[in-house]
Amino acid sequence: MDSKQIAKTIDHTLLKPDATKAQILKLCDEARTYGFASVCVNPSRIALAAEALKGTDVTPCCVVGFPLGAIPSESKAAETAVAVKNGAREIDMVIDIGRAKDGDWAYVESDIAAVKAACGPAKLKVIIETCLLTDDEKVKACQAAVRANADFVKTSTGFSKAGATVADVRLMRQTVGPDMGVKAAGGIHNRAEALAMLEAGATRIGASSGIAIVSE
Repeated sequence: MDSKQIAKTIDHTLLKPDATKAQILKLCDEARTYGFASVCVNPSRIALAAEALKGTDVTPCCVVGFPLGAIPSESKAAETAVAVKNGAREIDMVIDIGRAKDGDWAYVESDIAAVKAACGPAKLKVIIETCLLTDDEKVKACQAAVRANADFVKTSTGFSKAGATVADVRLMRQTVGPDMGVKAAGGIHNRAEALAMLEAGATRIGASSGIAIVSE
């Protein structure tokens, strides 16, 4: 896989709380230059990113319920609706991880479904935060995302105790089948790590190191 092909899988990401306007605009400029799939930002910056990306092939992406997932479904849906109104074309939501640990899969599914309904034409990626789940819980979280008609499952926020692993990506791919998107995110810093995730079944890579990945 060459650099251009890898670039088309990368969500160029800046989710630090102190990210400035200048840094977001630089992120968008880099995404245009390198041909990344999307720019992923916090909700307060999605309108800025969407405006900066007009007329390009780069998709404006916004996180929701981030990074903990521990807010009511109504709040996640409202946050999603605002993000889509402000130009988001992809939404990366965090599941309610505590409810997943409770085994309350009906709630997890309804939480995802509420966000999906608010997405309109935007695609939905569901962050399950693999480092906090058992393998059985990872499978059940992915199954809930499938039932709720999400477009992707995603490994990690990058803000918890660990990020993506090849084993988790492989498990998620096996669970959701060949057609659903799988996004590996968190701790992917170089080309070898990115390629390992893609070979395991990822179709998208979330990284703040996208330039390093494609420049090697």
